Amino acid sequence: METSPQPRQRLSRRRLVQSLGIAPFLGLIDVAQAVAGVGGANADLGGSWRRAIDQDDTGLGQRWFARALADRLPLPGSLEQRGVGNPVRLTTPWTGDINDRSFFNAPDYARYRAADDFKVPFFLQPDSWYRGPAWYQRDIDIPASWRGKRVELFLERPHWETQVWLDDRLVGRSDALHVPHRHDLGIVEPGRRRLTIRVDNRMIVEIGHNGHGVTDHTQGNWNGIAGRIELRATEPVWIERVDLHPALAERTLTVRGTLRRIAGAPPLGAAEVVFAGRSTRGTVTWTGGQGAFEVAIRPSDAAAMRTWDEFNPVLHEVTVRLAKGEAWKGRFGWRELAATPSGFTLNDRPVMFRGALECAIFPLTGHPATDIGSWRRIMRRVKDYGLNHLRFHSYCPPEAAFDAADEAGVYVQVETVWANQSSRIGSGLPVDQWVYAETDRILAAHGNHPSFMLMTHGNEPGGGKTKEGEAKRDAFLGAYVRHYRGLDARRLWTSGAGWPLIEDNQFHLTPTPRVQNWGEGLKSRINSKPPETQTDYRDFIGQYRVPVISHEIGQWCVYPNLEERRKYTGYLKAKNFDIFADRLRDSGLAGQAPEFLHASGRLQVLCYKEDIESALRTHGMGGFQLLGLQDFPGQGTALVGVVDPFWDDKGYVTGQEYQRFCAPTVPLARMPARVLQSGQPFPFAVDIAHFGAAPIENADIEWRVQAADGAELAQGVFPSRTVALGNAPIGLSAAPVLTAPRATTAKLIVGVRRGGRVLAQNDWDLWVYPAAVPREAGGRVRRADRIDQALLDHLAQGGDALIGLPGAKVANYAERPVQLGFSSIFWNTLWTQGQAPTTLGVLCDPAHPALADFPTETHSNWQWWYLMHRAGALRLDLLPPGVEPIVRVIDDWFTARPLGLVIEVSVGKGRAIVCGFALDGAEAQDPVSRQLVASLERYMQGEAFRPAARVSADQLRRLAAP
Repeated sequence: METSPQPRQRLSRRRLVQSLGIAPFLGLIDVAQAVAGVGGANADLGGSWRRAIDQDDTGLGQRWFARALADRLPLPGSLEQRGVGNPVRLTTPWTGDINDRSFFNAPDYARYRAADDFKVPFFLQPDSWYRGPAWYQRDIDIPASWRGKRVELFLERPHWETQVWLDDRLVGRSDALHVPHRHDLGIVEPGRRRLTIRVDNRMIVEIGHNGHGVTDHTQGNWNGIAGRIELRATEPVWIERVDLHPALAERTLTVRGTLRRIAGAPPLGAAEVVFAGRSTRGTVTWTGGQGAFEVAIRPSDAAAMRTWDEFNPVLHEVTVRLAKGEAWKGRFGWRELAATPSGFTLNDRPVMFRGALECAIFPLTGHPATDIGSWRRIMRRVKDYGLNHLRFHSYCPPEAAFDAADEAGVYVQVETVWANQSSRIGSGLPVDQWVYAETDRILAAHGNHPSFMLMTHGNEPGGGKTKEGEAKRDAFLGAYVRHYRGLDARRLWTSGAGWPLIEDNQFHLTPTPRVQNWGEGLKSRINSKPPETQTDYRDFIGQYRVPVISHEIGQWCVYPNLEERRKYTGYLKAKNFDIFADRLRDSGLAGQAPEFLHASGRLQVLCYKEDIESALRTHGMGGFQLLGLQDFPGQGTALVGVVDPFWDDKGYVTGQEYQRFCAPTVPLARMPARVLQSGQPFPFAVDIAHFGAAPIENADIEWRVQAADGAELAQGVFPSRTVALGNAPIGLSAAPVLTAPRATTAKLIVGVRRGGRVLAQNDWDLWVYPAAVPREAGGRVRRADRIDQALLDHLAQGGDALIGLPGAKVANYAERPVQLGFSSIFWNTLWTQGQAPTTLGVLCDPAHPALADFPTETHSNWQWWYLMHRAGALRLDLLPPGVEPIVRVIDDWFTARPLGLVIEVSVGKGRAIVCGFALDGAEAQDPVSRQLVASLERYMQGEAFRPAARVSADQLRRLAAP
């Protein structure tokens, strides 16, 4: 079933719900009340509005603007926030793809398809939805003090198209999606007027139904007006636009302004520009009703030339004045961003973009915040985790986001569309023209912000999946980049987020340089190659003459935090989490949700650490953009964040820990292996990724290897040096011999110190194992690689068995088979058609006596790679209830099946431990595998080996594939 909305669809009146949730607002403000205190320049129109739902799209023909509407609704806000619209059902025409159709027909989803308890697993779910026109209306009083003034209606964030009438006169239409709508009402005589706004949230232009400006996967396709709703009075000659162009190298600020005048208004000859206490007049040149001026200012005051960056985000104010009191105020920052073959520079200093995505995820309102406080918190959280960059995926945020980024020193990338799947770019479709128009509008609204540093037309552009279509796409995007490079040099331009890598780009965004690419599954580096910290992307980066930013790296999932559901008190509800909670309960695992969250979260963090460090140790790389720091609640529920959709921590990592490997200054260790043999050299090299405010002079780079019990296995300090800006290799290395009497976890800790103060520190987990692991003597324990009759007879007679089933020989599920790997789930399995791995690591108790000689934490760490990459998950649902695994495998939350890696059971008179991996053979000769097997054997020889769970011979046999 297609999920994209049909253009101008008609909605059945019988299916329309008008929630009692709006009842408390009916008496807020008398809709006939005059706009109070409108003698000033602006009048706030927030409050109670009359409204009507136009589900049959008949309002235009029936001239609804000419009559008083009956119902009421508070604005700013949306219909959906007030529960006005249609109930969510199986036939809801969602905006956005639904890749996995199993929800619509699979028996295990049947209970959620019922109308009285409808729940979808794809994304957060509204209580109601509406697609189509809605009409909003109120009476306004134009005061006598506005006589002769020009009046504008300002709508900060409508969604989407607006048409405006003043009384019966059509004022205008706007299809801007990401910037305010400004409707010129002209000269309005004082007195009472009827103001009517028609808002249409259908796909006005087919820009791609997965784009985050429109899709139900994130903010939702809402109908209404968010933010400021104002009448603004100006003089007959007014300031339409001011563009501030700082040229740092020339120490020159160029101010370009556009004026307009109503018919018959005398033109003004000059504009006054005030900056740094100095006033400069600019001559206005008029062409009909439009005037223009340009002023170049070269300040002599050093304070007026203080630069803007992430460390010192200094902002300067500019005022433009006209005669009769008309004025404009704005801010800018002195900064110069350049792209070079060896990376970016900002103000002649190397800079690396450490970024994350923001995808219009605002569950309480369903639309992006328009207040500065909310965005200040978001920017603070970005910096809490050591980032300096935020990419707005396929949308542009409101003004408050830019203001907050300016203040915090966060570097912003903006986009307009995601023209793929339901659309394509460059083929002459309406989206092509709209992208240009929307880019122009974004530059007009936000172009002066110093935080606004990067721009592309949009995300992952489609060309119709043909060579001809892709050639047209690339030609269109090349022309787009060339056009805007010439028009606005205040930021850098590229063709698309993800692709194409065309010659015109000033920088490239590409998914190639990352730990795991889309579709790689178990063939990715993290799942197919032993752990190391040497890999970088220098060979890939070296092919290009412009900087490369890696696109959407990470995408590592964590188990749902079911406690999070209580936060969803607004427009969108986490009913998908209800489904996941039911899955756990049905599998008898409900009590383990917090443990699954923590264990999978620690695995997620180490995956992100390797992704980020791989980028940081690549000399000349432009940066990375994480997907993401925050959870992405759509596209099948992609729980990829270390913070939740509300930007709150989840409890398994803090920003302080994250900053050890993601910060302006990060020590890096290049290690060929993390698993070491006692008594052998441990070679490693040290680099420093230093993109701070200045070089670090007289820096001491120190290192130590510390065992889990605190014992120091080795240490050293390199000679003092200056740490230059950038991440070029610095040629420091060591090769200490590590000796440990027994298997131990250790850490390599590298720090940068100056004058006794630690400026940066990072660490890497290691495992040191004895050179030889003797087998435990004793004839009762038999090793086996299959469950055959001879083994069952041995157990029946009271023998013990350590059974290691090769991964391919472990019984699996016919539908949605478990695909075991080391890493966390990539994005999620629902959106990727079950891309491997489908698990979230292991969960165990390090204090279990079976693991006494196998150093581990409660969760997967790098040593588990040697077991997980060749293992199969044991199906505990084939055994009686009560089998508690020694090592559990955490299944995908969509299936939440009970799985084990190592279990213990009683069979007949005997006892057995069953492992989902081979005990012997060439693939089991690594130190990790040998150490775990030895630990299990020692446990089986001791008094503590008393399996509580009893299974039959037939049940045991089921664990092996037939």
